[in-house]
Amino acid sequence: MTVTNPPATDSDNRKVVKKVTIAGGIGSFVEWYDYGIYGLLVPTLAIVFAPGNGSSGGIMLTYVGFLISFLVRPFGGVISGYLGDKLGRKTLLAFLLLMISGSTAAIGMIPSFETIGWAAPILLICMRMIQGFSAGGEASGAMSFVGEYADDDKRGRTTCWLPMGSFAALLAGSLISSAIIQLLGQDVLESWAWRIPFLLAVPMGLVGFYIRNRLEDTPRFQALREARVVERNPLKVALTSKRHLKAIAMTIALPALNGPGYYILFVYMPTYLKKEQGFSQLQGLLVTAVSLVAILVAIPYAAGLSDRIGRKPVLLYSALAMGIAAYPCFQMISTGNLGTAALAGIILAALFAGHAGVIQVQLVELFPTNVRYSAYSIGFNITTVVFGGSAPLVMNWLIGLTGDKSIPAYAVILTAIITALTALKLVETAGRPLQDT
Repeated sequence: MTVTNPPATDSDNRKVVKKVTIAGGIGSFVEWYDYGIYGLLVPTLAIVFAPGNGSSGGIMLTYVGFLISFLVRPFGGVISGYLGDKLGRKTLLAFLLLMISGSTAAIGMIPSFETIGWAAPILLICMRMIQGFSAGGEASGAMSFVGEYADDDKRGRTTCWLPMGSFAALLAGSLISSAIIQLLGQDVLESWAWRIPFLLAVPMGLVGFYIRNRLEDTPRFQALREARVVERNPLKVALTSKRHLKAIAMTIALPALNGPGYYILFVYMPTYLKKEQGFSQLQGLLVTAVSLVAILVAIPYAAGLSDRIGRKPVLLYSALAMGIAAYPCFQMISTGNLGTAALAGIILAALFAGHAGVIQVQLVELFPTNVRYSAYSIGFNITTVVFGGSAPLVMNWLIGLTGDKSIPAYAVILTAIITALTALKLVETAGRPLQDT
Protein backbone atom coordinates (compact mmCIF):
# COMPACT_ATOMS: atom_id res chain seq x y z
CA MET A 1 0.00 0.00 0.00
CA THR A 2 1.31 3.46 -0.93
CA VAL A 3 -0.10 6.85 0.06
CA THR A 4 0.36 9.60 -2.52
CA ASN A 5 1.07 13.02 -1.05
CA PRO A 6 -0.87 15.99 -2.49
CA PRO A 7 0.90 17.53 -5.50
CA ALA A 8 3.56 20.16 -4.90
CA THR A 9 1.46 22.73 -6.76
CA ASP A 10 -1.13 22.65 -3.98
CA SER A 11 -0.44 25.79 -1.89
CA ASP A 12 -1.79 24.33 1.34
CA ASN A 13 0.44 21.29 0.99
CA ARG A 14 3.49 23.46 0.32
CA LYS A 15 2.78 25.50 3.45
CA VAL A 16 2.47 22.37 5.57
CA VAL A 17 5.68 20.87 4.18
CA LYS A 18 7.51 24.17 4.77
CA LYS A 19 6.25 24.31 8.35
CA VAL A 20 7.29 20.72 9.00
CA THR A 21 10.70 21.30 7.43
CA ILE A 22 11.37 24.38 9.56
CA ALA A 23 10.19 22.57 12.67
CA GLY A 24 12.40 19.60 11.80
CA GLY A 25 15.45 21.80 11.33
CA ILE A 26 14.87 23.69 14.58
CA GLY A 27 14.20 20.47 16.47
CA SER A 28 17.37 18.93 15.05
CA PHE A 29 19.35 22.04 16.04
CA VAL A 30 18.15 21.86 19.65
CA GLU A 31 18.68 18.10 19.94
CA TRP A 32 22.21 18.08 18.51
CA TYR A 33 23.33 21.27 20.23
CA ASP A 34 22.57 19.48 23.49
CA TYR A 35 24.37 16.34 22.36
CA GLY A 36 27.34 17.97 20.66
CA ILE A 37 28.36 20.56 23.24
CA TYR A 38 29.79 17.77 25.40
CA GLY A 39 32.24 16.69 22.70
CA LEU A 40 33.31 20.27 21.97
CA LEU A 41 34.16 20.95 25.61
CA VAL A 42 35.86 17.64 26.49
CA PRO A 43 39.23 19.29 27.38
CA THR A 44 37.45 21.53 29.91
CA LEU A 45 35.17 18.79 31.23
CA ALA A 46 38.23 16.60 31.84
CA ILE A 47 39.54 19.30 34.18
CA VAL A 48 36.21 19.78 35.97
CA PHE A 49 34.98 16.19 36.34
CA ALA A 50 38.10 14.02 36.55
CA PRO A 51 41.23 13.88 38.68
CA GLY A 52 44.54 14.96 37.16
CA ASN A 53 43.69 18.51 36.02
CA GLY A 54 43.01 17.67 32.38
CA SER A 55 45.55 14.86 32.05
CA SER A 56 45.32 12.16 29.38
CA GLY A 57 43.64 9.92 31.94
CA GLY A 58 41.05 12.61 32.63
CA ILE A 59 40.34 13.05 28.93
CA MET A 60 40.00 9.28 28.52
CA LEU A 61 37.56 9.16 31.45
CA THR A 62 35.52 11.97 29.91
CA TYR A 63 35.44 10.11 26.59
CA VAL A 64 34.14 7.05 28.43
CA GLY A 65 31.07 9.19 29.16
CA PHE A 66 30.95 9.97 25.46
CA LEU A 67 31.09 6.26 24.54
CA ILE A 68 28.54 5.16 27.15
CA SER A 69 25.99 7.56 25.74
CA PHE A 70 26.38 5.76 22.41
CA LEU A 71 26.04 2.32 23.96
CA VAL A 72 22.65 3.44 25.29
CA ARG A 73 21.52 4.75 21.91
CA PRO A 74 20.33 1.40 20.49
CA PHE A 75 18.00 0.96 23.49
CA GLY A 76 16.58 4.42 22.93
CA GLY A 77 16.25 3.70 19.23
CA VAL A 78 14.48 0.35 19.69
CA ILE A 79 12.01 1.67 22.26
CA SER A 80 11.38 4.93 20.41
CA GLY A 81 11.07 3.13 17.09
CA TYR A 82 8.53 0.66 18.48
CA LEU A 83 6.43 3.45 20.00
CA GLY A 84 6.80 5.69 16.96
CA ASP A 85 5.60 3.01 14.53
CA LYS A 86 2.79 1.93 16.85
CA LEU A 87 1.51 5.22 18.30
CA GLY A 88 2.84 7.93 15.98
CA ARG A 89 5.91 10.14 15.58
CA LYS A 90 4.86 13.62 16.73
CA THR A 91 4.33 13.32 20.51
CA LEU A 92 7.31 11.01 20.95
CA LEU A 93 9.69 13.39 19.17
CA ALA A 94 8.52 16.31 21.34
CA PHE A 95 9.11 14.24 24.48
CA LEU A 96 12.60 13.19 23.35
CA LEU A 97 13.49 16.85 22.94
CA LEU A 98 12.51 17.62 26.54
CA MET A 99 14.46 14.59 27.75
CA ILE A 100 17.75 15.55 26.15
CA SER A 101 17.41 19.26 27.01
CA GLY A 102 16.72 18.46 30.65
CA SER A 103 19.72 16.13 30.94
CA THR A 104 21.98 18.66 29.20
CA ALA A 105 20.96 21.42 31.60
CA ALA A 106 21.53 19.01 34.50
CA ILE A 107 25.15 18.52 33.37
CA GLY A 108 25.58 22.28 33.72
CA MET A 109 24.57 22.04 37.39
CA ILE A 110 26.75 19.09 38.51
CA PRO A 111 29.40 20.09 41.10
CA SER A 112 33.03 19.52 40.16
CA PHE A 113 35.26 16.58 41.09
CA GLU A 114 37.03 18.86 43.55
CA THR A 115 33.70 19.45 45.34
CA ILE A 116 32.02 16.01 45.43
CA GLY A 117 34.75 13.61 44.27
CA TRP A 118 33.83 10.58 42.17
CA ALA A 119 30.13 11.41 42.43
CA ALA A 120 30.81 14.11 39.80
CA PRO A 121 31.85 11.81 36.91
CA ILE A 122 29.19 9.28 37.94
CA LEU A 123 26.45 11.92 37.69
CA LEU A 124 27.94 13.12 34.42
CA ILE A 125 27.79 9.62 32.94
CA CYS A 126 24.18 9.17 34.16
CA MET A 127 23.15 12.34 32.34
CA ARG A 128 25.03 11.20 29.24
CA MET A 129 23.05 7.96 29.31
CA ILE A 130 19.80 9.94 29.24
CA GLN A 131 21.16 12.03 26.38
CA GLY A 132 22.13 8.88 24.52
CA PHE A 133 18.71 7.29 24.99
CA SER A 134 17.04 10.38 23.57
CA ALA A 135 19.46 10.75 20.66
CA GLY A 136 18.88 7.08 19.79
CA GLY A 137 15.30 7.88 18.87
CA GLU A 138 15.86 11.35 17.46
CA ALA A 139 17.65 11.04 14.12
CA SER A 140 15.58 8.21 12.66
CA GLY A 141 12.32 9.62 14.06
CA ALA A 142 12.83 13.19 12.90
CA MET A 143 14.02 12.14 9.44
CA SER A 144 11.10 9.72 9.07
CA PHE A 145 8.72 12.48 10.11
CA VAL A 146 9.95 15.06 7.60
CA GLY A 147 10.59 12.49 4.87
CA GLU A 148 7.01 11.23 5.07
CA TYR A 149 5.73 14.77 4.50
CA ALA A 150 8.12 15.64 1.64
CA ASP A 151 7.25 15.57 -2.07
CA ASP A 152 8.88 12.64 -3.85
CA ASP A 153 10.95 14.76 -6.25
CA LYS A 154 12.18 17.15 -3.52
CA ARG A 155 12.76 14.77 -0.62
CA GLY A 156 16.52 15.34 -0.53
CA ARG A 157 16.23 19.15 -0.45
CA THR A 158 13.40 18.99 2.10
CA THR A 159 15.10 16.64 4.54
CA CYS A 160 18.58 18.18 4.28
CA TRP A 161 17.52 20.85 6.77
CA LEU A 162 17.76 18.24 9.53
CA PRO A 163 21.47 17.42 9.08
CA MET A 164 22.02 21.14 8.56
CA GLY A 165 20.34 21.71 11.93
CA SER A 166 22.77 19.31 13.58
CA PHE A 167 25.83 21.00 12.06
CA ALA A 168 24.44 24.45 12.83
CA ALA A 169 24.09 23.28 16.43
CA LEU A 170 27.77 22.32 16.57
CA LEU A 171 28.65 25.67 15.01
CA ALA A 172 26.61 27.48 17.67
CA GLY A 173 28.35 25.45 20.37
CA SER A 174 31.76 26.27 18.90
CA LEU A 175 31.01 29.99 18.63
CA ILE A 176 29.49 30.21 22.11
CA SER A 177 32.47 28.40 23.63
CA SER A 178 34.91 30.57 21.67
CA ALA A 179 33.10 33.74 22.74
CA ILE A 180 33.27 32.71 26.40
CA ILE A 181 37.01 32.09 26.14
CA GLN A 182 37.55 35.42 24.36
CA LEU A 183 35.41 37.46 26.76
CA LEU A 184 36.12 35.74 30.06
CA GLY A 185 39.34 33.82 29.49
CA GLN A 186 40.34 30.14 29.67
CA ASP A 187 40.60 30.17 33.48
CA VAL A 188 37.05 31.47 33.91
CA LEU A 189 35.80 28.90 31.40
CA GLU A 190 37.33 26.10 33.45
CA SER A 191 36.11 27.61 36.71
CA TRP A 192 32.40 28.13 36.01
CA ALA A 193 31.65 29.59 32.57
CA TRP A 194 31.66 26.14 30.92
CA ARG A 195 28.21 25.72 32.50
CA ILE A 196 26.67 28.47 30.32
CA PRO A 197 26.44 26.44 27.06
CA PHE A 198 24.80 23.55 28.92
CA LEU A 199 22.25 25.74 30.73
CA LEU A 200 21.25 27.32 27.41
CA ALA A 201 19.59 23.96 26.67
CA VAL A 202 16.60 24.99 28.84
CA PRO A 203 15.20 27.80 26.65
CA MET A 204 16.21 25.98 23.47
CA GLY A 205 14.42 22.83 24.58
CA LEU A 206 11.23 24.69 25.47
CA VAL A 207 11.17 26.42 22.07
CA GLY A 208 11.77 23.14 20.25
CA PHE A 209 9.08 21.34 22.26
CA TYR A 210 6.53 24.07 21.52
CA ILE A 211 7.21 23.90 17.78
CA ARG A 212 7.15 20.12 17.55
CA ASN A 213 4.07 19.72 19.70
CA ARG A 214 2.01 21.96 17.37
CA LEU A 215 2.49 19.69 14.34
CA GLU A 216 0.15 16.96 13.13
CA ASP A 217 1.40 13.42 12.65
CA THR A 218 2.45 12.50 9.12
CA PRO A 219 -0.26 11.84 6.49
CA ARG A 220 1.28 8.45 5.79
CA PHE A 221 1.07 7.28 9.40
CA GLN A 222 -2.44 8.71 9.77
CA ALA A 223 -3.48 6.80 6.65
CA LEU A 224 -2.15 3.55 8.14
CA ARG A 225 -4.03 4.24 11.36
CA GLU A 226 -7.28 5.03 9.55
CA ALA A 227 -6.94 1.87 7.45
CA ARG A 228 -6.26 -0.11 10.66
CA VAL A 229 -3.03 -1.56 9.30
CA VAL A 230 -0.64 -0.16 11.92
CA GLU A 231 1.60 -3.04 13.01
CA ARG A 232 0.88 -4.42 16.48
CA ASN A 233 4.56 -5.30 16.88
CA PRO A 234 6.65 -3.38 14.33
CA LEU A 235 9.92 -4.63 15.82
CA LYS A 236 8.93 -8.25 15.24
CA VAL A 237 7.91 -7.47 11.67
CA ALA A 238 11.20 -5.65 11.02
CA LEU A 239 13.34 -8.44 12.46
CA THR A 240 11.55 -11.41 10.90
CA SER A 241 11.31 -10.20 7.31
CA LYS A 242 14.19 -10.99 4.93
CA ARG A 243 13.37 -7.82 3.01
CA HIS A 244 13.65 -5.63 6.11
CA LEU A 245 16.72 -7.46 7.47
CA LYS A 246 18.53 -6.84 4.20
CA ALA A 247 17.67 -3.15 4.41
CA ILE A 248 18.80 -3.03 8.08
CA ALA A 249 22.15 -4.54 7.06
CA MET A 250 22.43 -1.82 4.41
CA THR A 251 21.61 0.76 7.11
CA ILE A 252 24.54 -0.51 9.19
CA ALA A 253 27.16 -0.59 6.43
CA LEU A 254 26.23 2.34 4.18
CA PRO A 255 26.65 5.10 6.84
CA ALA A 256 30.04 3.76 8.04
CA LEU A 257 31.67 7.03 6.93
CA ASN A 258 29.10 9.03 8.88
CA GLY A 259 30.67 8.22 12.25
CA PRO A 260 34.26 9.36 11.60
CA GLY A 261 33.00 12.13 9.33
CA TYR A 262 30.80 13.64 12.01
CA TYR A 263 32.49 12.74 15.28
CA ILE A 264 36.15 12.96 14.23
CA LEU A 265 35.98 15.95 11.89
CA PHE A 266 33.65 18.07 14.00
CA VAL A 267 33.29 16.76 17.58
CA TYR A 268 36.72 15.27 18.33
CA MET A 269 38.64 17.81 16.21
CA PRO A 270 38.98 20.58 18.87
CA THR A 271 40.48 18.07 21.32
CA TYR A 272 42.72 16.57 18.62
CA LEU A 273 44.02 19.99 17.60
CA LYS A 274 44.77 20.98 21.17
CA LYS A 275 46.14 17.73 22.55
CA GLU A 276 47.94 16.29 19.53
CA GLN A 277 48.81 19.29 17.35
CA GLY A 278 49.57 21.98 19.91
CA PHE A 279 46.81 24.45 19.02
CA SER A 280 45.05 26.38 21.77
CA GLN A 281 41.48 25.40 22.64
CA LEU A 282 40.24 28.62 21.04
CA GLN A 283 42.13 27.89 17.80
CA GLY A 284 40.73 24.35 17.73
CA LEU A 285 37.20 25.65 18.11
CA LEU A 286 37.76 28.23 15.36
CA VAL A 287 39.05 25.62 12.89
CA THR A 288 35.98 23.52 13.68
CA ALA A 289 33.70 26.54 13.24
CA VAL A 290 35.15 27.31 9.78
CA SER A 291 34.67 23.67 8.75
CA LEU A 292 31.07 23.76 9.96
CA VAL A 293 30.34 26.86 7.89
CA ALA A 294 31.71 25.05 4.84
CA ILE A 295 29.52 21.98 5.30
CA LEU A 296 26.42 24.11 5.96
CA VAL A 297 26.98 25.86 2.62
CA ALA A 298 27.64 22.59 0.75
CA ILE A 299 24.86 20.33 2.07
CA PRO A 300 21.91 21.91 0.19
CA TYR A 301 23.80 21.58 -3.10
CA ALA A 302 24.62 17.92 -2.42
CA ALA A 303 21.05 17.13 -1.40
CA GLY A 304 19.61 18.91 -4.44
CA LEU A 305 22.06 17.07 -6.69
CA SER A 306 20.89 13.75 -5.25
CA ASP A 307 17.29 14.66 -6.18
CA ARG A 308 18.42 15.22 -9.78
CA ILE A 309 20.96 12.46 -10.45
CA GLY A 310 20.22 10.03 -7.59
CA ARG A 311 21.41 9.20 -4.08
CA LYS A 312 23.75 6.42 -5.19
CA PRO A 313 26.26 8.46 -7.24
CA VAL A 314 26.41 11.28 -4.70
CA LEU A 315 27.09 8.90 -1.80
CA LEU A 316 29.61 6.91 -3.85
CA TYR A 317 31.65 9.88 -5.10
CA SER A 318 31.62 11.55 -1.69
CA ALA A 319 33.05 8.41 -0.09
CA LEU A 320 35.73 8.07 -2.77
CA ALA A 321 36.72 11.73 -2.46
CA MET A 322 36.91 11.49 1.35
CA GLY A 323 39.07 8.38 1.12
CA ILE A 324 41.50 10.13 -1.24
CA ALA A 325 41.64 13.47 0.61
CA ALA A 326 41.76 12.30 4.23
CA TYR A 327 45.51 11.62 4.59
CA PRO A 328 46.83 14.73 2.81
CA CYS A 329 44.35 16.92 4.70
CA PHE A 330 45.49 15.57 8.06
CA GLN A 331 49.07 16.18 6.97
CA MET A 332 48.08 19.79 6.32
CA ILE A 333 46.63 19.97 9.83
CA SER A 334 49.86 18.58 11.31
CA THR A 335 51.85 21.58 10.00
CA GLY A 336 50.65 23.51 13.04
CA ASN A 337 49.65 26.48 10.90
CA LEU A 338 46.17 27.77 11.74
CA GLY A 339 45.32 28.85 8.18
CA THR A 340 46.48 25.56 6.66
CA ALA A 341 44.54 23.58 9.25
CA ALA A 342 41.42 25.62 8.52
CA LEU A 343 41.82 25.01 4.76
CA ALA A 344 42.13 21.26 5.37
CA GLY A 345 39.00 21.35 7.50
CA ILE A 346 37.09 23.19 4.76
CA ILE A 347 38.13 20.65 2.11
CA LEU A 348 37.09 17.67 4.23
CA ALA A 349 33.81 19.34 5.21
CA ALA A 350 32.89 20.14 1.61
CA LEU A 351 33.60 16.57 0.50
CA PHE A 352 31.75 15.08 3.45
CA ALA A 353 28.66 17.15 2.61
CA GLY A 354 27.87 14.68 -0.17
CA HIS A 355 27.46 12.01 2.47
CA ALA A 356 26.02 14.04 5.35
CA GLY A 357 23.34 15.71 3.23
CA VAL A 358 22.12 12.51 1.59
CA ILE A 359 22.67 9.51 3.86
CA GLN A 360 19.66 10.08 6.11
CA VAL A 361 17.13 10.52 3.31
CA GLN A 362 18.54 7.39 1.66
CA LEU A 363 17.89 5.43 4.85
CA VAL A 364 14.34 6.80 5.06
CA GLU A 365 13.70 5.50 1.55
CA LEU A 366 14.89 1.97 2.38
CA PHE A 367 11.90 1.15 4.61
CA PRO A 368 8.09 1.27 4.44
CA THR A 369 6.09 3.48 6.80
CA ASN A 370 4.77 0.63 8.94
CA VAL A 371 8.28 -0.28 10.21
CA ARG A 372 10.36 2.72 9.10
CA TYR A 373 11.04 4.21 12.54
CA SER A 374 11.85 0.83 14.15
CA ALA A 375 14.01 -0.65 11.40
CA TYR A 376 15.81 2.61 10.64
CA SER A 377 16.58 3.08 14.36
CA ILE A 378 18.01 -0.42 14.74
CA GLY A 379 20.42 -0.18 11.84
CA PHE A 380 21.48 3.42 12.24
CA ASN A 381 22.13 3.19 15.99
CA ILE A 382 24.22 0.06 15.54
CA THR A 383 26.39 1.76 12.92
CA THR A 384 26.68 4.86 15.12
CA VAL A 385 27.94 2.78 18.06
CA VAL A 386 30.42 0.82 15.93
CA PHE A 387 31.77 3.62 13.75
CA GLY A 388 30.89 6.81 15.62
CA GLY A 389 30.53 6.67 19.39
CA SER A 390 33.80 4.88 20.00
CA ALA A 391 35.74 7.07 17.56
CA PRO A 392 37.07 9.77 19.96
CA LEU A 393 38.00 7.23 22.64
CA VAL A 394 39.65 4.88 20.14
CA MET A 395 41.48 7.73 18.37
CA ASN A 396 42.82 9.04 21.68
CA TRP A 397 43.94 5.55 22.73
CA LEU A 398 45.54 4.56 19.42
CA ILE A 399 47.45 7.81 19.06
CA GLY A 400 48.80 7.35 22.58
CA LEU A 401 49.71 3.72 21.83
CA THR A 402 51.37 4.25 18.45
CA GLY A 403 52.37 7.91 18.48
CA ASP A 404 50.92 8.19 14.96
CA LYS A 405 48.86 11.36 14.73
CA SER A 406 47.43 10.29 11.36
CA ILE A 407 45.21 7.65 13.00
CA PRO A 408 42.04 9.74 12.41
CA ALA A 409 42.86 9.86 8.68
CA TYR A 410 43.13 6.08 8.56
CA ALA A 411 39.71 5.78 10.24
CA VAL A 412 38.17 8.05 7.61
CA ILE A 413 39.81 6.06 4.78
CA LEU A 414 38.67 2.69 6.14
CA THR A 415 35.06 3.75 6.63
CA ALA A 416 35.01 5.54 3.27
CA ILE A 417 35.91 2.23 1.61
CA ILE A 418 33.09 0.43 3.47
CA THR A 419 30.58 3.09 2.45
CA ALA A 420 31.73 3.11 -1.20
CA LEU A 421 31.52 -0.68 -1.54
CA THR A 422 28.05 -0.70 0.03
CA ALA A 423 26.86 2.15 -2.17
CA LEU A 424 27.64 0.04 -5.24
CA LYS A 425 24.88 -2.36 -4.12
CA LEU A 426 22.24 0.34 -3.71
CA VAL A 427 19.06 0.29 -5.75
CA GLU A 428 18.26 3.91 -6.65
CA THR A 429 15.31 5.36 -4.68
CA ALA A 430 15.47 9.08 -5.49
CA GLY A 431 12.20 10.48 -6.82
CA ARG A 432 10.23 7.33 -6.12
CA PRO A 433 7.17 7.24 -3.82
CA LEU A 434 7.77 5.94 -0.30
CA GLN A 435 6.29 2.52 0.39
CA ASP A 436 3.90 2.24 3.33
CA THR A 437 3.68 -1.52 3.94
